[in-house]
Parts: sequence; structure tokens; C-alpha cells
Amino acid sequence: MVRFLHVADVHLGFNKYRQENPNRTFDFFTAFDSALQTYAIEAQVDFVLIAGDLFEERMITPGILNQAEYVLDKVRSAGIPVLAIEGNHDNCPYGVKSNWLRYLCEKDYLYLLEPDESGQLQPWDAEAARGGYMDLPCGVRVIGSQWYGASAPRAIQQLASQIQALPPAAGATILLFHHGLEGQVSRYQGALRYNELLPLRQAGVDYLALGHIHRHYAVEDWIFNPGSVEANSIQENQQQNPRGVLLVTLDQGPPQAELKRDYWQRPIHRYTLTLTPSDTVSHIESQLQQLVQRHRSDMAEAIVEVTLKGEVGFERGDLSVRSLQGELQEAANAFIFRLGFAATPVAYQTYRDATAEPPPRAQIEEQVFTDLLASVAEYRDRAEPLAKVLMHIKEDLLQPNANIPDLYQWLADLSLES
Repeated sequence: MVRFLHVADVHLGFNKYRQENPNRTFDFFTAFDSALQTYAIEAQVDFVLIAGDLFEERMITPGILNQAEYVLDKVRSAGIPVLAIEGNHDNCPYGVKSNWLRYLCEKDYLYLLEPDESGQLQPWDAEAARGGYMDLPCGVRVIGSQWYGASAPRAIQQLASQIQALPPAAGATILLFHHGLEGQVSRYQGALRYNELLPLRQAGVDYLALGHIHRHYAVEDWIFNPGSVEANSIQENQQQNPRGVLLVTLDQGPPQAELKRDYWQRPIHRYTLTLTPSDTVSHIESQLQQLVQRHRSDMAEAIVEVTLKGEVGFERGDLSVRSLQGELQEAANAFIFRLGFAATPVAYQTYRDATAEPPPRAQIEEQVFTDLLASVAEYRDRAEPLAKVLMHIKEDLLQPNANIPDLYQWLADLSLES
């Protein structure tokens, strides 16, 4: 029996949320370290696979490199080999022959498996620290690849042909391949169709270790993708987007790949507050504060997103989202707090029968005033009398000798009476 850990899309150095909380970058190291400590070192696996995107960027800082070295050195000290390939985030730029994965390989932290410059799969050469495939002592053959982008279908044909021409493997054959499969996530262009991957199966690949798509999926009994180690966006929360690392057992029969998520990850919680046209700004602020109080224990040190939906009786600018977001983050003790405004102002309506004779202009204007006032929650109950006030003001302002000071005084007296 052979056991190994399949990891992909670690994205060390991810810094999307640096303005909201610069410490978010460190989470990706912590998650990577926790996952390998728990499911590689403590589980005593035979080897670890990294199916691309160990790093977020091709150019990394010394601190990010140190994070990779720290974790990989622990795995190396446990006697567990790590085999990796490039992803689209950390592959060699065009015209460049080296990158940080090559550096880690030459420092014996991992084995970087990739075809040679002519695209051929050569056996691993320990002295040169290069090779396209490796036959491990446990009897498993692991084959590497590169980031092929749009040319992936053609590359698959070439890889399948070369795999068939290799000497027979002692046991199962694994191929590391950084690309996505069609139908696994929406709005993803360039995904491969299943039939485009099928030649690899026919060539003898028993386990296709994928990366690139940040959610877990498995197809039939030979295509596996663990998803990202840590969430790259709020949408990748575990409730809606299961992901993690795969602890795989090779024995009699097809591979048994178990998704593991019980390692350190930053918790993410998403909430939706549905608003109605009768909700005032102060009422919404109160609802948000109540929401935070109810879920404060979950929100503490978590990434929190609250989205306001529905229809509201005021303009978006009337609700100070930025300042309110800061207040709620402090109240929740959240690591990151995002308040999203996706509600729309209620549309005012006219009630005139289109088949009837048009009403007088003054009546139309008063109806428009009434509808506009009714669309604002604070004025809805007084829309009709206030519309008459607006009509009175309009008529006075249109007089040739309109007395503005007298008009202000009239409004002041009116407000005192009401």
C-alpha cells in the first residue's frame, strides 16, 4: 500500500487583501505549513505532490522564499520526497530558463519534474537535478509537465505518446498536470474537455494530479483536483467551495483520494441582509449591529462579508458604507470585514391609465413629486402633503417678483407647525 499527499495552488505570497489586513499574506504560509505537518509528516506519507502554483508570483521576496524553505525543510527532514511542477503563477517567463522552483530543486527541497528543452520526458538525473519523471522506491512512477496554457490539448497528445514509449513502471503511474477540467467552475475560459484528457488514461496514467481550479473535484476514478490550500477569495469559502488537500491511498483497485480540510485555515463567513423600501438608514444600521452581536463568536478573527440586497427607500450615498464597515469590524473583532451594498433604490411608479386623457400638467408634476417622496422611506407616510408643499414652493419661485427670504420664513413656520 502506498499513501501520498496531493497539494495544489498554495499561492505563497498572495497579497490581494494587503490594504484591508497585510497579515492576510501570512495565512497562506500558515495553512501550507499546517496541511503538510498534519497530512504529510504526521500521516507519514510516502511522498508529496505539488501540482503547480506553489507561489503567487514569479518574482517573490526573500521572506516568501523563506516560507517555502521552512515548510519543505520540515518535510525533507521527515524523509518524505516532494515532487512538483510549475503552474501558471510560478512558471518560467518567456525566454528565461530558471525560476524559484528550479532554485528549490537545486537546493534539494523538492524535485521539479518537467520535460527537457525539446519537450521529451527523460528519467530523473540526480547529478543534474533534472528530469521529466521519477520512479520512486515505493514502486510509483511520477511524471511531470509544464504550464501549457492554450496549447494544452496538443501537449496532452505528445505526453500520451511519450508515456506509452517509456519503460514499464513497477506500479501505478501518476501525472502532474496544472490545468482545469470543463464544467467544474462557471465563467472559466480555456478549460479542457474530458475527451481531451482521455489519451492520458489510455496511455497508462492511473492518477491525474491536477491543479489550477481552486475547488475540489474528482472525475471517475482517475482525475483528481484538491483545490487551493487556502482561500484566494471570499467566494472560496468552505461552505460553497469545498477545497483542501487530498490524502491518497494506492492499493488494490482504483485510487482512494480523501479530501482533508481539518488543518488551519482562516475562517470565512458570508451573510446576506435583505432590505425593504420601508427600511430607513438608521434601521439598517441597527440590523447590522444586531447581526454582528448574534454572530460575534463566529466573526472573531474571521474574514466576514455582509451583503445588503433588496430595495431601499434612499440613495446609496445616504448610507456611509465605509465608516459603517469600520465600526462593524471593530465590534465583530473580525480579521477582515467587508460590507457590500447590492440593494437598489425603489423605483417610483405612476398610476395614470395610459388609455385615458392626459391629466393637466400641474397634476402630473404633483404626482411626480408624490412618487419621488414615496420612494424615500422617511417621507413615504407624508408623501402627498409634502408634494403639495413642493408645488406651492415651485409656483412661488416662478413668480416674477418671488421673495426668497419670505419663502424661507414660510417654510420655517410650516416646519414648526408640523
